[in-house]
Amino acid sequence: MRFFSYDSKFSQLLLKLSCSCYLNILWFICSLPIVTIGASTTALYYACLKVIRDEESHAWKLFFHSFKENFKQATQLWLILLGAGLFLGADGYILYHLRKSSTGIMPVIWTLILALVIAASIMYVIVLLYIFPLLASVHNTNAAMIKNAFLIGTHYLFATILIFAVHFAMFFAVVAVFTPLIIFGMGLVAMICSWILNSLLISVSGTPEDYAEDVPEEEEKAGDYAEDAPGEEEAPEERPVNAPDNSSEENA
Repeated sequence: MRFFSYDSKFSQLLLKLSCSCYLNILWFICSLPIVTIGASTTALYYACLKVIRDEESHAWKLFFHSFKENFKQATQLWLILLGAGLFLGADGYILYHLRKSSTGIMPVIWTLILALVIAASIMYVIVLLYIFPLLASVHNTNAAMIKNAFLIGTHYLFATILIFAVHFAMFFAVVAVFTPLIIFGMGLVAMICSWILNSLLISVSGTPEDYAEDVPEEEEKAGDYAEDAPGEEEAPEERPVNAPDNSSEENA
């Protein structure tokens, strides 16, 4: 019966699946106002990364801790990305219909512009895939978050393709295969993506344990420097000046 024991891989897998279902419900409820999707997604990835690293205590506490801590910045980033997405979508729609209704050389021009919009949309998707897991792991400015999300996504291209495939597979499964899978939905997607991104995010941002290991080494070096540093020079001992011997003068 070791297969069903608490520490078995099968039991741990079931626990993570149940946790992803629970987190998915929290994510869905907290995302209902729409403007809170950024904070909710950041909190979801924060909790999932903790679960993957076996650092979880209570999933709902982890979720709401991150939701409260990152609410302001996550909401700002989400509104920026939402506006950019609406702008790119509107541009693509307009250019597509202009290309279809135009004649002569204009369809070629509209096609070239549409190609630029598609390229910008690919960059947008890369940023969208990485920015909330990154926000759940490190602290930085909004501009730096967007820049780093794009750079990481283009550098680790294979991981980017995997993460996109996970999102697409869940969407396709819910819409076209088995709709009740929505109970796992974004929670399972975030759990799988956290497993893919875990080592990547550690290599990018580091962990508190890494910094803790560096402290004794620095202290040891500081101690070595202190030992090697020259101490204060001791003042030479003052020797008493012998009084002149007057006995020889008296004898003389």
